[in-house]
Amino acid sequence: MLNLLLGKYLLLVSEDTTMIEIFQLHQMEIIMRIAVTGATGQLGQFVISQLLERTEAKNIVALVRNPEKAMDLSSKGVEVRPFDYVNDVEKLSEQLQGIDKLLLISSNEIGQRTVQHQNIINAAKLAHVKFIAYTSLLKADVTPLLLAQEHVETEQYLKASNIPYTLLRNNWYNENYAMGLKQAVEHGKIFGATHHGKVSSASRLDYATAAAVVLTQDGHENKIYELAGDTSYTLDDVAKWTSEITKKDITYQDLPEEEYKAFLVQVGVPEGFAHILADSDEGVSKDGLYSDSKDLHQLIGRATTSMQETVKEFLK
Repeated sequence: MLNLLLGKYLLLVSEDTTMIEIFQLHQMEIIMRIAVTGATGQLGQFVISQLLERTEAKNIVALVRNPEKAMDLSSKGVEVRPFDYVNDVEKLSEQLQGIDKLLLISSNEIGQRTVQHQNIINAAKLAHVKFIAYTSLLKADVTPLLLAQEHVETEQYLKASNIPYTLLRNNWYNENYAMGLKQAVEHGKIFGATHHGKVSSASRLDYATAAAVVLTQDGHENKIYELAGDTSYTLDDVAKWTSEITKKDITYQDLPEEEYKAFLVQVGVPEGFAHILADSDEGVSKDGLYSDSKDLHQLIGRATTSMQETVKEFLK
């Protein structure tokens, strides 16, 4: 393998070039700086861990709001840079200097996402970033979910930037529903407004693995991947699995969208976010979170994590 790699460089150097110099040229060629925004977030942490399995730590840059929260990454040899989505383009550009590939994990500030994402894309262009992968939403251009608007606006802006890109249209995380299961066990009910529609979700780790693959391989430029789980389920299924594991009677209580929104507000969810969540649940009945795409399976090279597996994990 080394002989093949060195052979490539023998074509580029003179007869007087030493083997050490050839090896140094090779090293310069293969170093690819990969940066991940939101690297200490729930998805970002998984992406970094998956990148570390595929490339050396020196090739990875963690872009974080609070560097103190990323000390464990520094200890692994990952470079940590302060990076706040609300900063202006010039400051963001400074933190992107020397970056070849960027994973833009969508902001969690709904209503501010488009502007923040556009600033990062502009900053990447100023810093001569060669490739951007963006975590969008499943079927963003046709989905009934309100959540899609800012993703679509970001996709369009990224395409117009002329920076090579990959759109990672992630579906729902298994964890979105699983995180409320312990409360459901206490009350005997899972509440929602999905109207028994199907969801094709996968785990955060699955989506993170796909992102790491795209960032460390060639051939994904200017492609759109619809990322969804191999299997689909309803919240009735989730209630059934929960009952089987806990040996308690758990049922799914389907509510009208407005009632479900009121319920979310009652349990402490901010009203604006409750509106988005209720709309997303309503969208399930219109196949907003359903897909038979195998893009995720093909990218990660294995079966995706089923919701049933995640339920078991959360109820251990």
